[in-house]
Amino acid sequence: MPDLDELKAKYASVLDLIQKRNVRLDHLHVQDDKLFMQGAAPNDAVKNQIWDQIKVVDASYSDLTCDLSIDDSLPAPADDAPAADDAAPAAAEGTTYTVQAGDSLWKISAHFYGAGHLFKKIIDANPDQLQDENSVIHPGDVLNIPPKD
Repeated sequence: MPDLDELKAKYASVLDLIQKRNVRLDHLHVQDDKLFMQGAAPNDAVKNQIWDQIKVVDASYSDLTCDLSIDDSLPAPADDAPAADDAAPAAAEGTTYTVQAGDSLWKISAHFYGAGHLFKKIIDANPDQLQDENSVIHPGDVLNIPPKD
């Protein structure tokens, strides 16, 4: 049975991000042999950032239960990025992306570069995971996204 300190150490990067992104954490304890986190994020973008970080730590998150709601009375972080609807993410310095259900390399490329046909840049940046345009991606895979140029 994992203890609270072990699970907090495993998910330390998530807990740090929670603090930095103004997420209110109401409960943090072990329940049913899992780390149980419950709280509220200031908006959907922050909530998604927390989930992305959880998946980076452990794509299956089998030892975690995370229940985050949205509380728009919480202050959004000062460096909050624009919503995905506002603009394509700036991949100016490169970033990582956690594959979601329904994603394709074309779709991810269109999201980050505004052009799906640039998906080969993502293949080239992930030689350990992707060999060619026929490579299969799965939800939870973390891909390097090179700069837009």
